[in-house]
Amino acid sequence: MTTSLRATGRSGMGERHDKGWTGATPSMADSPRSAAGGQPRMLIMDVCGAYLRPLGGWAPIAKFVQLMNELGVDEPATRSALARMRERDLLEPERRHGVRGLRLTDKAMPLLAESDQRIFSHSLPARLADGWVLVSFSIPEQERAKRHLLRSKLSWLGFGLLGNGLWMAPRRNAPDLAKAIEELGYEQYVMTFEATYTGFEELAQLVRRAWNLDELATLYREFLEWATPVAEGRATGRQAFVDYTLSIYHWRKFPYLDPALPAELLPDDWPGRPAAALFAELRARLELPALEYVRST
Repeated sequence: MTTSLRATGRSGMGERHDKGWTGATPSMADSPRSAAGGQPRMLIMDVCGAYLRPLGGWAPIAKFVQLMNELGVDEPATRSALARMRERDLLEPERRHGVRGLRLTDKAMPLLAESDQRIFSHSLPARLADGWVLVSFSIPEQERAKRHLLRSKLSWLGFGLLGNGLWMAPRRNAPDLAKAIEELGYEQYVMTFEATYTGFEELAQLVRRAWNLDELATLYREFLEWATPVAEGRATGRQAFVDYTLSIYHWRKFPYLDPALPAELLPDDWPGRPAAALFAELRARLELPALEYVRST
């Protein structure tokens, strides 16, 4: 049995499509994961994490509308996304010098920092010698919603399903697992083990049973197809903002889908390696001019 990889978002709570997204550049319109699956709610989270947080945590509502419009999102969709963020206690209204604006809440700041840490540090594969963490759980049938939530959380933490309710991930995922279980309050349902694989099936074959690596490779190739022409340009100003924000938008799913398996267990032509290098190149080239554009507009 394989673990599905078709999901997008910071929260890992499933995929939904929002109205109001038209794509921002011709290359985006050609991308299989752009206009058809755009999520203004997720895109505005990227704007908050990449720009609002480092620039003081506050912006006029009109600026949100302007920036999102430059990313191809219309005003009604932007205002709807902002309203949902207020409902989730991630943004709150605040006037400054008579200007209506929104600021990040105390709840939002650490969430965005944690998300950025995961997005921008996702590149180095796990070490095979470090071993694995295994998870088994038993949740009563009458609490199926909890079971579904835990399975979703495990998938988004990079765990693969071996079968019969047994999940595995590289051992370095253990701290994130413990934190997630404690936050859910599911300690009474879950057992975890740290283990070394000793046989008998080839470990590379076992990994392919637990994770849908073919589908993940397809997603990486889609990212490369979109990002390669972006990297060949020399964007500044508004275009740097658009390209950098959409680079984050397209990339941020991978740290939640890719368990960063040891290199020995992946094909020699694994597309995750050039994709990670290309994202790092885009960040190095575009982050500062994009931030300066947002600061100056």
